[in-house]
Amino acid sequence: MARLLAAVLLLSCAWPAAAAARHPDTLTDVLIGEVTSLDPAGAYDNASQGLIYNVYETLIAYDGPRLNRFVPVLSTRVPSRRNGLISKDGRVYRFPIRKGVRFQDGSLMTPEDVRYSLMRFMLYDRAGGPSALLLQPILGASSTRDASGKMRVSFADVEKAVRVKGGTVVITLKRPFAPFLAIMARWSYVMSRSWAAEHGDWDGKAGDWEKYNDIDQQRSYFFAHMDGTGPFELERWDRTANYVLLKRFDGYWRRPARLKRIVLRAEPEFSTRRLMLQSGDADIIETPRPLLGQLRGLPGVRIVDHLPSLSTDPALFFTFRINPLGNPDIGSGKLDGDGIPPDFFSDPDVRKGFACAMDYQALIRDTFMGAAVRAKGPVPPGVPGYDPRQPYYRFDLKKAAEHLRKAWGGRVWREGFRFTLTYNVGSENRQAACEILKKNVESLNPKFKIDLRGVEWASFLDKAQRRLMPIFARGWYADYPDAHNFVYAFYDSDGRYPSAQGFRDPELDRLIEEAAGQLNGRRRAALYRRILALGYKDVPSIVTVHTSEVVALRSWVRGFYRNPVFLGNYYYPLGKD
Repeated sequence: MARLLAAVLLLSCAWPAAAAARHPDTLTDVLIGEVTSLDPAGAYDNASQGLIYNVYETLIAYDGPRLNRFVPVLSTRVPSRRNGLISKDGRVYRFPIRKGVRFQDGSLMTPEDVRYSLMRFMLYDRAGGPSALLLQPILGASSTRDASGKMRVSFADVEKAVRVKGGTVVITLKRPFAPFLAIMARWSYVMSRSWAAEHGDWDGKAGDWEKYNDIDQQRSYFFAHMDGTGPFELERWDRTANYVLLKRFDGYWRRPARLKRIVLRAEPEFSTRRLMLQSGDADIIETPRPLLGQLRGLPGVRIVDHLPSLSTDPALFFTFRINPLGNPDIGSGKLDGDGIPPDFFSDPDVRKGFACAMDYQALIRDTFMGAAVRAKGPVPPGVPGYDPRQPYYRFDLKKAAEHLRKAWGGRVWREGFRFTLTYNVGSENRQAACEILKKNVESLNPKFKIDLRGVEWASFLDKAQRRLMPIFARGWYADYPDAHNFVYAFYDSDGRYPSAQGFRDPELDRLIEEAAGQLNGRRRAALYRRILALGYKDVPSIVTVHTSEVVALRSWVRGFYRNPVFLGNYYYPLGKD
């Protein structure tokens, strides 16, 4: 028996995807996108964060599907005004830290580790990373740097805002911030300060923090190594073979996980994922809805459909100031029929023309098989701040032509254009949205030409951040369940997409900041109505649908559950028959 077990474990190391179906204690999850970083302060994509949530833990967590209620995790209590852990002015939050919790290197977690982790998350501040999620509520800044790259946040600011008093971590916000607990339930990951210092990462001291600010993330030890308090620990990350192997952390402070090993593998080709699921080499696969019919009826395969999702996806983002350097996606770089100028989409009539050329119902009908609702704005139904009465663009080719005839003083219609529209490889939903837009825009004028290109995920993220793609298809899955998370990401000049697009509207920025700090629910809703109306007028992006999720898994998987805030899977409760 010992020899058999050793052989199985050897196979799991040599070919982890195949071993999963043959070993009842190993689960293989096959994703479209590859893991790009293991660092909680560096990773900002679904594949990476889905992995991170299984190794690192937060101070509090969502109470199952009830996204406005929380449960303690590494904090022993959830702060509230009633229990006195939130100040009357809504600025001071106190988190009593749990004792007896060990990191995976064997050391005990302390309140100083919690403080260090929050400070590092903010000060690391990788361009395009998640640091703004804590910087914004705690320091009132979306970045540690200004537009020129000069530091606008000091170590003293952070040190004063996050303190330890006895066994409690005390956080003082710059101003009241309505969704702060929702953010902490998702992004307050705790890591070991001493472990970081031992391995050459920032030690938490004031002297050298700036040299770790926005460094190449691969220079950080946390990029490829992990030391959390969660139910699983890192065993191997093979970046060449695109898989991550986790093993159960037997020193976990709660009951150990049921599974001994987790394999996360990236495979963008659906046909390969389907074969792996069918053969039992995969236990769970990421499943695009347009291809769901190819999985129905497979023996031993279960479809879990209509999973809740706080998402706006696909969305098509216009780049207002395209980077022209060595960029083939804008052709000639001129409005001459063979390309577009870098500021092509700065004309609102171009953007409105494209928005009216999108056949939204065709996308819902043919791609999502009716399992999606039309997006009127970036905020999904069910999220506070959603307004069913907000204005939105409808599919109307006549209006699309009217706008494009006016664009650039009539030159767009006379000269025509050619550029590349980009989606990430493996996302059939986004590819379908691009194909619909291309077909309809080209039908308006024979001089309109759009080329489509699928790009691998890591390259796609890099090209978006460097403003190389004229239009790119992406989507937004909530960082936390609040309207601010969506309007900030879609409309604020420092948000995830506007910063990559070069879009800025000072009035939108002002309204978004005001709404985030408004604790009165009625007044806050009124501000979001104004924000959504102004976003409709500016149309920096084309929002299409809000979707539910679907997953295909082997019938032997037990305990599957998907929290709508997390696109990855939480493996702690899972088991296999």
